[in-house]
Amino acid sequence: MIVIHYNSWSERFKQPFGAIQVGALIDFWIHVSEAAEVSLIMQKEAVPHKEILPMRRLTKERYHCQWKPEQGSGLYFYYFQVDCPGQAPIFYGADQGGEGVCCQSEDQTPLYQLTCFDQSEPVLDWYRNGVVYQIFPDRFFNGNPDRLINAPKENSFIYGRETDDPMYIRDKENNVVRWDFFGGNLAGITQKIPYLKELGITALYLNPIFEACSNHRYDTNDYFKIDPILGTEEEFKKMVDALHESGISVILDGVFSHVGRNSRYFNQAGIYGEKTGAARDPESPYFPWFTFTDYPSQYKSWWGVADLPEINKEEPCFQEFIYGEENSVLKKWTDLGVDGWRLDVADELPDPFIEGIRACLNQYSDKLLIGEVWEDASNKIAYEKRRRYVFGDSLNGVMNYPLRNQVIDLLKNQRSFETISREIVQYQENYPREFYYNQLNNIGTHDTERILSVFDGSKSAVNQAWGFLFMMPGIPCIYYGDEAGLTGGKDPENRRFFPWNSIDSELFTDCQTWIERRKHSSAMRAGNCYPFYSEEQQLFGLLRCDENEQVVYVMNRSETTQSINFDTFTGPTLSKEVRRGLAELLKNQSIGEKQDLFLTSSRSLEEY
Repeated sequence: MIVIHYNSWSERFKQPFGAIQVGALIDFWIHVSEAAEVSLIMQKEAVPHKEILPMRRLTKERYHCQWKPEQGSGLYFYYFQVDCPGQAPIFYGADQGGEGVCCQSEDQTPLYQLTCFDQSEPVLDWYRNGVVYQIFPDRFFNGNPDRLINAPKENSFIYGRETDDPMYIRDKENNVVRWDFFGGNLAGITQKIPYLKELGITALYLNPIFEACSNHRYDTNDYFKIDPILGTEEEFKKMVDALHESGISVILDGVFSHVGRNSRYFNQAGIYGEKTGAARDPESPYFPWFTFTDYPSQYKSWWGVADLPEINKEEPCFQEFIYGEENSVLKKWTDLGVDGWRLDVADELPDPFIEGIRACLNQYSDKLLIGEVWEDASNKIAYEKRRRYVFGDSLNGVMNYPLRNQVIDLLKNQRSFETISREIVQYQENYPREFYYNQLNNIGTHDTERILSVFDGSKSAVNQAWGFLFMMPGIPCIYYGDEAGLTGGKDPENRRFFPWNSIDSELFTDCQTWIERRKHSSAMRAGNCYPFYSEEQQLFGLLRCDENEQVVYVMNRSETTQSINFDTFTGPTLSKEVRRGLAELLKNQSIGEKQDLFLTSSRSLEEY
């Protein structure tokens, strides 16, 4: 029986690993146990023509060819065809990378993905070497001396105590009719800079701060105005300057897919005047932004939520408003010192719109553009279109929501070690390297359950989740209060006020320790990453290494102490060289039940 072997994750079969830049030359090798005619079949997405590349026989079982992408950036898909004398053709491919499978039908053969990008993402030192802290502004700290609320909103309520649980008041249709506020503000963030410095934070990601009706402010009312509850533009400038003086950068949330129905742009309730806004004046300059089906009461809204009229992002006047060269939203706030932007629901923004934002930010030095994308950004399809996030003129990176799922599934035994390891390597293969290392990694956000609640109050599990977070390539992001012991389910419970009078010292110290480890480790910040595991011993680990050091982190998921037997370990990308270095690091080591192990070595892999 003929045996075929190819593995896209091994440099014995494909060099270089992973995504490639336009113009790069790639080497492919495949093992076929019998003499045959072997071809590599390559096809760019949406291009009908297939490239058929004959592979040259190098040895009895090894075949080789080279290929260079000649059709520009995009996704290419490939498989192999093996023709043996007197036999039907055999086709070989895989839909998740790594080792493939043999198929008798060409149409049923799974395809390897090959990402081809135009240019590599720049390495922004302030971001790449940093640790980000996400703040939901209303719930962090009130910096007013009297602790009063700056500008209470009409038809809203203020909590009696900061320890109260958040809640919404809804009508019979489940619409929020009274928004709730605790009164956190920009002055409060400024005053808590010493706390952020003590923790080790180097950048803030702020949920929306522009004027809105809600407490979350994803229903923007005015892009050019700070929400009065948070403070003034002068206080914003003071905050940014103080953060920068302390070595902390600022990332704002850009919500450009929709606005609030009571915004000055739509103005359904007439808050901004009887003849202001698209819903009150068909001659309004904002009218072309929206799609009315029965003016003025019926209109296209974001996911059918009437409170959020959807914007037509292909409208030139809106594009100019957001990222034009003069008097645009991005220019105003970036000129005031903002270091980066996180694009809310990036899937709702057309590629040309995102590329326009990127071009605007490229006029500045060292500015960041991150997108909210919950899945694989390399092959994401939204609204029946393949998105172009990863090819070099769009996003610098994305929020790494899959990482949260990986660590939860790992620590709750919900997926196998092999599945999680393969998923990690699949993202490494599909993303251009610098894009992959630009991911904003998180284990909790304003859209997810609190990580301490996910693990039923287990602090040791949270600490191991942080270990996974800080060991993975990308930039770790701490959701405010996770390091202080906040709990809660999904919105609104995950948006409690920061517990300034009852910070959990154990969780704080654990988080601070991981931040310090990353700060002093070049391998943790920029080194190669190799997941590995032992199903027999129930151990899962991550190895990070560069030319200066190796760092290894291993979790024992079993109920007994394990003396590490490296012979039981495997991993999708463990070469002989990596295995030797890892074996040396873990020699004579043991790990207690449900415990973890963190080790460093100043020797590089090449020294073993």
